[in-house]
Amino acid sequence: MKKEEYLSLIDEVIAQGPYTDTWDSLCEHPTPKWYARDKFGIFIHWGVYSVPAFGNEWYPRNMYVKGSKENLHHTEKYGTLDKFGYKDFIPQFKAEKFDPKEWAALFKEAGAKFVVPVAEHHDGFQMYASDLCRWNAAEMGPKRDILGELKTEVEKEGMVLGASSHRAEHYWFFNGGRQIPEADVNDPEYADLYGPAAGITRDMSDIYDNPPTEEHMQDWLVRTCEIVDKYQPSIVYFDWWIQQYAWKPYLRKFAAYYYNRSAQWGKETAIDAKFDAYVYGSAVNDLERGQLDHITPDLWQNDTSVAKNSWGYTIGNDYKKPSDVVLDLIDVVSKNGALLLNIGPKPDGTIPEEDAHILREMGKWLKVNGEAIYGTRYWKIFGEGPTVVPEGHFTDTYDKHFTSEDIRFTSKSNHIYATVLHWPEDGEIHIKALGNDMKLLKSTIRDIEILGTNLHPAFARNKELDISCGRGVIEAGDMPVVLKITVE
Repeated sequence: MKKEEYLSLIDEVIAQGPYTDTWDSLCEHPTPKWYARDKFGIFIHWGVYSVPAFGNEWYPRNMYVKGSKENLHHTEKYGTLDKFGYKDFIPQFKAEKFDPKEWAALFKEAGAKFVVPVAEHHDGFQMYASDLCRWNAAEMGPKRDILGELKTEVEKEGMVLGASSHRAEHYWFFNGGRQIPEADVNDPEYADLYGPAAGITRDMSDIYDNPPTEEHMQDWLVRTCEIVDKYQPSIVYFDWWIQQYAWKPYLRKFAAYYYNRSAQWGKETAIDAKFDAYVYGSAVNDLERGQLDHITPDLWQNDTSVAKNSWGYTIGNDYKKPSDVVLDLIDVVSKNGALLLNIGPKPDGTIPEEDAHILREMGKWLKVNGEAIYGTRYWKIFGEGPTVVPEGHFTDTYDKHFTSEDIRFTSKSNHIYATVLHWPEDGEIHIKALGNDMKLLKSTIRDIEILGTNLHPAFARNKELDISCGRGVIEAGDMPVVLKITVE
């Protein structure tokens, strides 16, 4: 279908309802029940940028920025940009060991409930079979419909498939190449890969700076709607820069189209977006590598990565500890959030052992303690303790230094789950929120159980809830421990 035909179809679907491209209408769209229940998903940054495996997933942009570490590395290793441009990595992106069934099994083992592959990153290479552009994984590189194959295997395992689009930033992503006349970015033959490469983006956080053209926004709209129609994702995740003011009419159009298609399918779906790109209530708020310092009644999401330095695969990635990722999940869920945890596969399609190790450790913890996460609700307060988790984007604290006084709460039925973020050697726990002084709980505590054990420790409810497990009885290492508290 040509772009003009697709634009007409989009208008037609919106006109049929039930959602219109107005904020009033879009704010009526409910957050999926499965999303609020499932809490934990896998994000996948995998693409041509995995081939150079240097710096991070912004290598394709930075290799065209004169004097950058990527530019210097590139010219030294691969040659000048007229001889070897980003397009020349595509034949090396073979994905010869990509096994979507194996991936899905690992994600299931990790305890994930939804999976969100990057369908298109800023580089403009589509990881799916597209009828709109030749630069896609079904026609080049792997010559496989990566997103389609993942959808099949992920759904076989009972997980939900989403898709992310980072297409908006493609408007300016390769504009460094405009300053290098010999760069292949300036060759008309490759304009359909490198895109507008437009403007000198002075301040990419300025919502009025370097506005995209109507042509680019129309292209973004039809590409994103193509993903919706071909793969019926239950989540569509957008990266930043769609908060640029010029995008607003197109954001509304996409949401109306997607929500109307979802209604036709009988499917609960959600849009994830950052920085108030979508108005409050019309999409799920996403914080990149960030968290909240309070409970919000509306579901939100933290997307973060197993690596500190990159979203995609790079040689020498700096990895987090598995316990840090588990602690992120617990803190996020206590504040009514979901965690989208990213991995970065290698260009041959294998998942690095470091990534896989973190996922398996997550799965081990969730197999024992998942009832404190899945299907829970936030409690009256998210937690207590001296350690401050800062609010905002990019506030990840990679090396957590929680104490035995740092506790997070969730609830389900007549159970309160109190997760102790650092188990004390003496086995003595004191919870202020459940004691008599704070008056947050007026019910009777009938029993306390330590998940993963047969232990029902002694407790007394005084000024605080005092729990005694005994020294050395629990060997938790740096992993948190969950107390299941039954109340009547």
